[in-house]
Amino acid sequence: MNDDPTDSPENSDFITAVPYLHTERLLLREYRREDFDAFAAHLADPVSAAHLIPADRHAAWRIFCSQAGLWLIHGAGWWAVEEKATGRLVGNVGAFFREDCAVMELGWNTYRACWGRGFANEAAAAAMHHALEVRREPKVRAVIAAANESSLRVAKRLGLAYEADTEIYGKAVGIHARTRGGPVV
Repeated sequence: MNDDPTDSPENSDFITAVPYLHTERLLLREYRREDFDAFAAHLADPVSAAHLIPADRHAAWRIFCSQAGLWLIHGAGWWAVEEKATGRLVGNVGAFFREDCAVMELGWNTYRACWGRGFANEAAAAAMHHALEVRREPKVRAVIAAANESSLRVAKRLGLAYEADTEIYGKAVGIHARTRGGPVV
């Protein structure tokens, strides 16, 4: 038997650090408890969540915690996107892995009050740079519904090219991808 108290499950080092990413206007940081109300409101709004899975507050809490927890499982996950000038939360961006896929996926959401200001482009570009240049992932992808014109524009600006159709959560989506060092489409 080992009597070293640092080896017990109660004292494990099961922690991770979420890297902070900075852009000209944005800070990408870890989720915080005080971020949840805006996150839940976004998922409850049928216009904002039109291309997501709309969720009531209880489901939103599970999604919020799951996204935060991805950092512990994969060392990759979702960031809260904060406007530097105001400290206001403007959305979320992720560079994460789905359970059944070895290719890192990018995702982005801007809260409706912040639409049209380029925050999704700026945050997603930072997440993609982190994935391809810092983590050195060989490829990234985004899954986007054909009707989600704003996300398709972001994907195009990021140089993601359409690869194939698939289905996620019963919805048809297109896979858009870019390889590290690959051409910007």
